Amino acid sequence: MDIRNEENPSGGRYVADVEGHEAEMTYSRASPKLVIIDHTGVPDALRGKGVGQALALHAVEEARKGGWKIFPLCPFFKAQAQRHEEWHDVVNG
Repeated sequence: MDIRNEENPSGGRYVADVEGHEAEMTYSRASPKLVIIDHTGVPDALRGKGVGQALALHAVEEARKGGWKIFPLCPFFKAQAQRHEEWHDVVNG
């Protein structure tokens, strides 16, 4: 699954185009070393296909590459982080 990054000065989103539908995970940049994941949106047509999970993993990988931490405000991302102890190196909270 291809996921693209869209950035602006205050944050951005990770976007996956799958089967003609767009799923996203949005974030705000609280500081150069802290990103707040605030929303995950997956269309009903893509539910159960692992798209949200792929977006969450992509966010974790981007944080590791960029050297920042993630604060999970989004309930979906927070639940995923609780299931993945291996993400705790970059997830706060």
